[in-house]
Amino acid sequence: MTRLADFLVIDTLKISNLVIKPKRVSADYTVTKPDGSIATNTLFYTYSEKLFTKSQDDKNLASMMVAQVAFNYGLFCKTIEFDGYFDATDQAFIQSMIENTSREIITNKLLVENPFLLPPFDGLQIEPQKKYTQAQIVFTQKAISTKKAFFENTEPNFNKYAILSSGGKDSLLSYGLIKEFAEPHPIFVNEAGRHWFTAINSYRHFKEHEPNTGKAWCNSDRIFNWMLKQLPFIKPNYASIRADIYPVRLWTVSVFLFGVLPIALKKGLGNIIVGDEYDTTERKTTSGITHYSALYDQSKYFDNALTRYYHKKGWNLVQFSMLRSMSELLIMKVLLKRYPHLQMHQTSCHAAHEHEKRMYPCGNCEKCRRIVGMITALGEDPRNCGYTSTQIDKALEKLANASVKQIGSDAAQLYYLLVKNQKIPLNQFTQKLAKEHPRVMQLRFENERSNLQDMPAHVRKPLFSILSQYSNGAVSLSNKEWAPVEITDTFLNQTAYKFND
Repeated sequence: MTRLADFLVIDTLKISNLVIKPKRVSADYTVTKPDGSIATNTLFYTYSEKLFTKSQDDKNLASMMVAQVAFNYGLFCKTIEFDGYFDATDQAFIQSMIENTSREIITNKLLVENPFLLPPFDGLQIEPQKKYTQAQIVFTQKAISTKKAFFENTEPNFNKYAILSSGGKDSLLSYGLIKEFAEPHPIFVNEAGRHWFTAINSYRHFKEHEPNTGKAWCNSDRIFNWMLKQLPFIKPNYASIRADIYPVRLWTVSVFLFGVLPIALKKGLGNIIVGDEYDTTERKTTSGITHYSALYDQSKYFDNALTRYYHKKGWNLVQFSMLRSMSELLIMKVLLKRYPHLQMHQTSCHAAHEHEKRMYPCGNCEKCRRIVGMITALGEDPRNCGYTSTQIDKALEKLANASVKQIGSDAAQLYYLLVKNQKIPLNQFTQKLAKEHPRVMQLRFENERSNLQDMPAHVRKPLFSILSQYSNGAVSLSNKEWAPVEITDTFLNQTAYKFND
């Protein structure tokens, strides 16, 4: 039987030696193992513009930026030592999010089938307990008192939107929508690994056509891979294992978000936009442990927690997704029908490759099959975003015999449309899946996943005036029943913005 204590394989993880330059921040990650051996690597963010000074506020922001990667290792270290400039709000945030991430990793990495774990670490037995983080969290410097001075000269402008951008459909649609009624600032975070391949096409397009485009360069992907080598319960050949999950990490989005913050704060942008849809907010219980199905940093609870943190810091930013009332299929529809000039730059494939200075999807992975299926089901051509005719034919052939990773109703609606439009045959397999679910193509409002309370009032009317043109109406959940609703000013204004749990 494997106990949680068996995963304590690092004596100390220390984040120290913070270095701040006008266009760069960095810090060392130092691992000390039980045998006394020491390994060190350096995490950094770089920018093309001058963003940092030697002020205490900038030291504080930089300290929080370089701390994020460490949030993933609270289960595996006896001590995590943060040597930086943190105030009381930062320290409380760090403690809370490390504990939350520990619960997520236990329930979604250690208690489930995980191809990266060596035996016997794939047989964890655990009972519910008050606290799951095993590391002692240490702040080596005295808590500072921040001046909250970022907006002394520039008040945040809620007509300006920082968009956490990639080559995916969610960020492309978010940009297209905002461009129609406000000032978008697409900001890309270039990881050192192959993840950047998915963003290259859209980044180049925005760099040429959108003057507010920004970019940070970060080597977090290399630090994550380096940390895997420090964990003896991870299979040594982890890099060659094909899987749709990371081995242990689940605090990732915030690594990118904190890379966006220096640009957003210095430019006085009032909104931080992430692209998350209806099915990314979920709460479950596994072995008596509550968790968010490995989706916490894509959930509304994450957005609300970050907004509370920003406000406690005096930054007056709001973070939210404009797409939480939409299914993946409806998001794809709006992007295809209203913004085909943006959709052509979509790369939703983590095995993309370069050809003649453009990135192309592999056409073979589950995600490619899903994208090809959705585009085809909606009556458009996957070749618009780089798929070949051969890839399309193979993807549809595979779809006729293997499902996709969507929640049940979304997958059923996708297969219903594909069969109805005669894009795949009605066979023994597709007959079981293909069921019409009208709500998938409607705007859905309910307390858990898509509550207007989680969206600022200033974006609601212009946003839903566009989305309503492409949805098959709107519905609201009450007493476990969905009922049609009219998206009127009264409906949109009935709930005040409140970023709470």
